[in-house]
Amino acid sequence: MSTFQTTSPVDGSVYVERAYASDAEIANALRKARDAQAGWRMMEVSERAALLSSAVDSFVANREDISLELTWQMGRPIAFAPGEVGGFEERARYMISVAEGALAPEQVEPKPGFERYIRHEPLGVVFVVAPWNYPYLTSVNAIVPALLAGNTVILKHSVQTPLCAERYAQIFEEAGLPDGVFQYLHTTHDATARIIQADEIDFVAFTGSVPGGRSVEQSASGRFINLGLELGGKDPAYVRHDADLGHAIETTVDGAFFNSGQSCCGIERIYVSSAVYETFVEGYVELAGKYVLGRPDDPGTTLGPLVKTSAAEFVRSQTAAAVAAGARAHLDATTFAMDQAGTPYLAPQVLTDVDHSMAVMTEESFGPVVGIMPVQDDAEAVRLMNDSEFGLTASVFTSDVDAAIRIGDQVETGTWFMNRCDYLDPALAWTGVKNSGRGCTLSRLGFDYLTRPKSYHLKTQL
Repeated sequence: MSTFQTTSPVDGSVYVERAYASDAEIANALRKARDAQAGWRMMEVSERAALLSSAVDSFVANREDISLELTWQMGRPIAFAPGEVGGFEERARYMISVAEGALAPEQVEPKPGFERYIRHEPLGVVFVVAPWNYPYLTSVNAIVPALLAGNTVILKHSVQTPLCAERYAQIFEEAGLPDGVFQYLHTTHDATARIIQADEIDFVAFTGSVPGGRSVEQSASGRFINLGLELGGKDPAYVRHDADLGHAIETTVDGAFFNSGQSCCGIERIYVSSAVYETFVEGYVELAGKYVLGRPDDPGTTLGPLVKTSAAEFVRSQTAAAVAAGARAHLDATTFAMDQAGTPYLAPQVLTDVDHSMAVMTEESFGPVVGIMPVQDDAEAVRLMNDSEFGLTASVFTSDVDAAIRIGDQVETGTWFMNRCDYLDPALAWTGVKNSGRGCTLSRLGFDYLTRPKSYHLKTQL
């Protein structure tokens, strides 16, 4: 039997070892999901919502253990790990609260002698492929609404965070979900592709890299099923001359370095009005330099390791290439004792004298580095923000709401923020443009991608 190991970025030890699912186990899971969906879809939405609410209660009750598991699996500082439990609860409870209204039949205008409406029918079996960086926050976006809509779910989680899949199974079992409604599988890439190709799968929700998204599309080719793809980001922030600089600095520093920069919607590039550029950079560097790089199981750590040494080395090489091309690095890595080549521990870095000829300003870094450029006006900021293959989120810091809306109308992005960044509001659609993916999760609109319309045209008078 083939197995895999999860190496903890905390100390390089093996934290989890599990067996990959066999072909027989995969076939059995697919069959069970298909069989269970027939009964699950016939339950009232309110009944499904009650069961899922109970599951959320169970999840929150295990906050401490779940947080510690997160820290050891992917390196999130223990001081911040409980925040993922809170975010999970916020998103799940919101989707539960709007499910009945969002899934209610759509009534059309009256017509004498007829009854006409459109129902939101579940798709069937939803296959969720989730990443390690926000293992619960990325997966809950699809899992909870898919189940609320009457679909059954099979989850394949990253081999870096396998315990997250097992936690889902635990809370759903404790809540009393019928057997087969939710299942997880630990699978290889090849087996994952075969599952996508299986006749039993009706929708795939994937969060990951752009190459990973292309692989999912290739696996699903010819099947005529829909895909939800949340892929990469190189999200920009624009600080206007009229911004509250203290707030802009604090917010964009957190947006760049939280989770060691390992966020698809984290701030990776900043454009600042030349009128306030020097002041902004000075404050930004000062605040970024206050991070405490250390073992994430230490409560005093505010910047943990990246998930793997290879990820840290990629960011190191990207930064070095920018410096060699003329960029200025403002933070001395030697002042961060844990920063060592050949380890996943990497100090934060702030770069200026950068431009879009440098990969650090155009290619996803997914680490604790950010480039800052001055701009002359809104038009230049818009041009630079749009100069990217990605379009997940973008933000502006300003005291002028009308200007924020005017600029946002020109920026190619899925979410536009004013005076905040790196946040998902469950009441708003989470979506991207360009190579950041396609589809939508969260909000009432998220249910539209996990259901299909079915029209009822009833002639009641003969």
